Amino acid sequence: MKPAPFAYDRPRELAAALSLLAESNGAAKVIAGGQSLGPMLNLRLAAPERIVDITAIPELKQAEIDGDELVLGACITHADIEDGRVPDVTRGAMRGVAANIAYRAVRNRGTLGGSLSHADPAADWLSALAAFGGSVTVSGPTVTRKVAIAEFATGALQSCLRPDELVVSIHIPKRAASAEWCYVKTCRKTGEFAHGLCAVLIDPEHGTARIVIGAIDAAPILISCPEEMFGGRIAGDYKQTFDARAGDHLLAEAGIINAAHRHIHLTVLKRAIQEAG
Repeated sequence: MKPAPFAYDRPRELAAALSLLAESNGAAKVIAGGQSLGPMLNLRLAAPERIVDITAIPELKQAEIDGDELVLGACITHADIEDGRVPDVTRGAMRGVAANIAYRAVRNRGTLGGSLSHADPAADWLSALAAFGGSVTVSGPTVTRKVAIAEFATGALQSCLRPDELVVSIHIPKRAASAEWCYVKTCRKTGEFAHGLCAVLIDPEHGTARIVIGAIDAAPILISCPEEMFGGRIAGDYKQTFDARAGDHLLAEAGIINAAHRHIHLTVLKRAIQEAG
């Protein structure tokens, strides 16, 4: 199949792109790598009146370290991260996530901002960057705002983006020297949607943990009280104190009601805890 007819614009400035989105009154779609939107257009699951191509906007391809965080433009590709063409404040964690996204052809074109904007709960960056405590800068015609990635997705394939807004940059905090990391996903074969996904960032020295469960039928879940899975405290012996029954209870409280689905996510969670660091 081929897409329905649409107008095509490739602005060279952010202000021009935002102006086009505002003029379209919700009838436009933004494209960068096109790894999600392209198939949807061909299958006519999406039929926008206008496509706004943002790949010619220089500021969306910038990467810099600003204090204790890395700031990446929305059009940075997965391959840019995998190949080390941008700085890394996560001590290799981001490169590991990028290298396991689908196939190299997808990683060459797929972008960080596009993956987040699509808000697929089975996608990698939405959960991984939420575990890191990342945030995004979102711009509209009159307002620029910063949103925590853990709050960016509002549901499966739904985000807090308004029709006249786009993700401009992604902010990733520096990983502490004492923080231990693991990212685990399970799928039938490479390139297919994950059916279990967990990202953990545990800092025994400071007694903190950020644990995110993805690949569910809603927005990824940031576990609100992770210390309950470790006997009430997070310390250097967290792998020994991890209680799978408490983990199962927290997953149920977070909304994963189906026992079979919860078993899959609990299995991935246990593996991530044991392999962290």
